[in-house]
Amino acid sequence: MKSLKKELSPEQTRELLSVLKTRFEKNINRHKGLEWAKIQEKLEANPEKLWSLDEMEISGGEPDVVDFDKKTGEYIFYDCSAESPKGRRSICYDHEALESRKEHKPANSAIEMAADMGINILTEDEYRHLQQLGNFDTKTSSWVKTPAEIRKFGGATFCDRRYNHVFLYHNGADSYYAARGFRGSLKV
Repeated sequence: MKSLKKELSPEQTRELLSVLKTRFEKNINRHKGLEWAKIQEKLEANPEKLWSLDEMEISGGEPDVVDFDKKTGEYIFYDCSAESPKGRRSICYDHEALESRKEHKPANSAIEMAADMGINILTEDEYRHLQQLGNFDTKTSSWVKTPAEIRKFGGATFCDRRYNHVFLYHNGADSYYAARGFRGSLKV
């Protein structure tokens, strides 16, 4: 059981680091030129970030390093599961959308879940960057950070990959589907 401090036990930390290292080594194309030892050192110095990565893992996100920000010195993790994470589907876009539903409310919203996990929902640009690293969401779709000028009219945006192209769509923010979730990012 997880502590309320949002920290992993030493055993959970070892297990997660092992999973992340294996994934890192298996998918070198996502992070050419980066060294696992430096990433692990950074992770071990940030237990709250490890907790967030574990939340990404538990919900089916399969987080992996996709970039390094030279300005901030941070490694960037994205959810790299082939399809939108299973543990984060059938949710509407945000709390406002959840509250606006009169009946058949989903269990949660993408923005709230991401905040609870300590991560950010991918932007459209981040989603497109992810798609340069592989083919993701070929059967599912993922909510992406919606511009305020769209959200104020009740809409929200999502993306997927079909016909070997990445598409951006819109829907009512209160809609939810079994095949739509969200992908997150975390800087460490």
